[in-house]
Amino acid sequence: MNILLINRSDHLGGAAIASLRLLRALNEQGAMAHMLVIDSNQADEHVATVGSKTTCRYNFLAERLGIFMRNGMNRSTLFKIDNASHGLDLSSHPWAKTADVIILNWINQGMMSLKSIGKLLKLGKPVIWTMHDMWNCTGVCHHAYDCQAYEATCRSCPLTGKHGNDLSTATQAAKARLYQAPNLHFAAVSNWLAHCCQRSSLMAGKPVSVIGNPFPTSDFTCGYQPGDLNIAPGTTVITMGAARLDDPVKGFDILIDAMHHIAHNKPQLAGKIHLLLYGNLRDTSLLDCIEVPHTHLGYVNDVRPIYRQSHIVLSTSRHESFGYTLLEGMACGCIPVTTGDGGQVDIVKHLTNGYVAQTHAQSIAQGIEWAVDNCNIPREKLHEWVAVHFDSSIIAQQYLNLINNL
Repeated sequence: MNILLINRSDHLGGAAIASLRLLRALNEQGAMAHMLVIDSNQADEHVATVGSKTTCRYNFLAERLGIFMRNGMNRSTLFKIDNASHGLDLSSHPWAKTADVIILNWINQGMMSLKSIGKLLKLGKPVIWTMHDMWNCTGVCHHAYDCQAYEATCRSCPLTGKHGNDLSTATQAAKARLYQAPNLHFAAVSNWLAHCCQRSSLMAGKPVSVIGNPFPTSDFTCGYQPGDLNIAPGTTVITMGAARLDDPVKGFDILIDAMHHIAHNKPQLAGKIHLLLYGNLRDTSLLDCIEVPHTHLGYVNDVRPIYRQSHIVLSTSRHESFGYTLLEGMACGCIPVTTGDGGQVDIVKHLTNGYVAQTHAQSIAQGIEWAVDNCNIPREKLHEWVAVHFDSSIIAQQYLNLINNL
């Protein structure tokens, strides 16, 4: 079984990490899998870069310029939307020609265009498009948030600042034409994302499988190992991390308000906890607003030592297509507390292996209190949950089953 994966990068972003993990797991399962990217830092014979630097740079800049000219020259939304107007034609690549099936992943920002994806589809091979966010079922946005326009016709898009038949309308129509291909199948990384597809006018009735992201459970150990941060013995350590903590979607304001609620309404609880944060912060003054003991570690290369000295893994995200940080924490034995507006509910089962809160501060505070009171849940049990449901070998087998069915 020859399988070709396509993703913009093999190391930058959640989709890149998931794609590389899937590539390796498929090969371990006996398939012959390869991956094409335009940005690589791997010394792997199964990964190849495509397109010259000049061509890839041109595609990226030309697409951004087109969006910039049609979004009212608004820098703040420039990377929140994509229209896949420019990209590489990979249909003649040797790995594409010899593949039995092609798995598309995150292909935006000049990797592939809708037109070049159409050329892949014309090869007649089954094409599985793994969706890591909402982009496939909307006009141009990667997250619709509270906007429901994608359920009908995207127009007057708030991210483009236009009225009437704007960029979102044209891109949605182009996707609709592409999606007529009979050999195209979609895979959503969570049930939440699959439900978004069902509500989408673009994808209602389209074949969508739900397959989670692969996770290398064996790389994570769940034994508790105190760190060197001078946190008082007996303190419950709560860890939250993100590439950028103050990205609005990560809900850092909800975190601040939850800690305020605990400090003013649950002073005994506030005295028991220490908040451990990792990831970049554009506005470091936000740390001064956290009213419980806390430490910000900044960017970290390896999150495992952090989780092994923690008891709870926290996510206050407003929307998550999946929830890798929850898996990382649970694989190291941390009890998850999370909002439930996304794929987190595929990972966390409320009051069984964690707490699923509503997306507001008081509910998050209640979840933290529950988790502190339930720190006797065996760390091995949480690790095993991840292994049984999301281990890379299991996810790879689910893809192989889907491929065989196709």
